[in-house]
Amino acid sequence: MSEPAVRLTQLSHGGGCGCKIAPAILQKILAGSAPGILPPQLLVGTETSDDAAVYQINPQQAIVATTDFFMPIVDDPHDFGRIAATNAISDVYAMGGTPLFALALVGMPVNVLPLETIGKILQGGEDVCRAAGIPIAGGHTIDSVEPIYGLVAIGIVNPAHLKRNADARAGDKLILGKPLGVGVYSAALKKDQLHGSDYDAMIAATTQLNTPGPLLACLDGVHAVTDVTGFGLAGHLLEVCKGSRLRARVNFADLPLLPRAREFVEAGYLTGASGRNWASYGEAVRLAEGLDATARTLLTDPQTSGGLLVSCSPDTVTEVLSLFLQHGFSQVSVIGEMSEGEPGIDIR
Repeated sequence: MSEPAVRLTQLSHGGGCGCKIAPAILQKILAGSAPGILPPQLLVGTETSDDAAVYQINPQQAIVATTDFFMPIVDDPHDFGRIAATNAISDVYAMGGTPLFALALVGMPVNVLPLETIGKILQGGEDVCRAAGIPIAGGHTIDSVEPIYGLVAIGIVNPAHLKRNADARAGDKLILGKPLGVGVYSAALKKDQLHGSDYDAMIAATTQLNTPGPLLACLDGVHAVTDVTGFGLAGHLLEVCKGSRLRARVNFADLPLLPRAREFVEAGYLTGASGRNWASYGEAVRLAEGLDATARTLLTDPQTSGGLLVSCSPDTVTEVLSLFLQHGFSQVSVIGEMSEGEPGIDIR
């Protein structure tokens, strides 16, 4: 882990997907927007807060389009670029799509950051796109007060294999591909409490491409997929519940966590986004007796480049877990199930 002369995380008021506008505030902002054009070819738009837009171009092909960008979550510029690019491409994988190419979105305080540092950020994004097998084919740059980097990611999917976040079924099992705790780790990093192996664990998680997505999409027993990012596990699972008109039950003890996530929370290292998330949707989440503020923080912790959340039939669980393991997701876990009931989440 190298650090530039100017710490990237000190140049921004928030970092990673913790920069997201809180769900409740975003809902109010969008409430005043007039309905846009809704052609029949638009298979996925804004209606269920899904991961990407999907537009059908012929019976076998649909374009997947998404964009994601944020301020630094780490100080190493190359790692920042890698994390931001991995996060942006994840939304294509979450729809069951295969990435085709990307466009870079770059906003940098050019009079504050050395040009070499900015170059390393862009190189980190290039390296991840190379690993995903896609080019960065263009983009846009501006001189901004805070450093911002991300991608527009374009992919393709067979409409028959498209996986929305709103098609879960009662009786489905819930599977999470990556450990939680990225926001907590980023808060510890800002306080200089994140050391060697802790940092390595966070980087390993946030730069791991969600490559099982297109393969999972080909399984008939996989009904819904999303990725867990800035709204935390509870927030993104709640979107699945609302879209599918079902209730989720989550076993807290089964949640995969970064090694010291609980320890850092108990030491007081958490993000402001966690509290904003709970204020936005906490009334729809029921915590079992005995689950404390630490559990609540981990459920709402904003994940940057988080894992795929899969809702699948019980007889498909083994195949889903196998695909994740084959792609190097060693902490993939079955965390709960979907059931009939008022949309919401029961944590036990």
